[in-house]
Amino acid sequence: MAQKLPATQDERRTWLIDALLDEREEYADIAVPKTADGQRALLRALLNVRPPQEVDARFLAVQDAYLQQRAREKGITRLGDLSPIAAHRYVWRGDITTLAVDGIVNAANSQMLGCFAPNHGCIDNAIHTFAGIQLRLACAKIMQEQGHEERTGDAKITSGYNLPARHVLHTVGPIVGWRVTPRDQVSLASCYRSCLHLAHERGLRSLAFCCISTGEFHYPNDQAARIAVDVVNTYLQETDDPMEVVFNVFKPVDDAIYRDLLEQR
Repeated sequence: MAQKLPATQDERRTWLIDALLDEREEYADIAVPKTADGQRALLRALLNVRPPQEVDARFLAVQDAYLQQRAREKGITRLGDLSPIAAHRYVWRGDITTLAVDGIVNAANSQMLGCFAPNHGCIDNAIHTFAGIQLRLACAKIMQEQGHEERTGDAKITSGYNLPARHVLHTVGPIVGWRVTPRDQVSLASCYRSCLHLAHERGLRSLAFCCISTGEFHYPNDQAARIAVDVVNTYLQETDDPMEVVFNVFKPVDDAIYRDLLEQR
């Protein structure tokens, strides 16, 4: 007789934690927090550090049910909920892992396996956490077949798995040193251009960009935004592609920068 799967979020969360702890002998002394918030943090940390190795169907069933319910709990935003700033162009400040569009863009690193730092605040960590372990497995397969690290400015596409978005486009932006170089500018523009072309090839009708290379990669917010808007505007004008493009921001300063740039057009 098949063992019954956990039915509530509390049951699923503790079941997943126990399953992940059982995978590694060195986790034997880790105590499971009693609070829901503590358990969520531990589960995310365990998912973050888990290598891309297969798992049985029961785990995936429980994980998928848990993550999809978590998305509903956080609140899903759809394109129809947003108002364009300019034709086919939107600015939205919120959690990109709750956005229901055809594709969201992930600011990946050159290994393209997601962020392994437990509970790190980067977008790469968040996207991999809430997509589920299938995303790291899919990226690992891409990288194994490719045979080398991902080049800056290129783009790859995967399913969105448990995210509201249907797909994730992964691109590696430039890491800025003490100043932005012409090469950094070309590379960042290539990130946006590569994602737009790949989305078009795959028939995506809506695409949400994060603020690529800002934050951890130190690209100045205003300069990065100007490149992003210029590339998207040029692409839409030259191709007549009716793709809806969302500039997803997290900080108020980025919200103001993007709105100002788009309202100038």
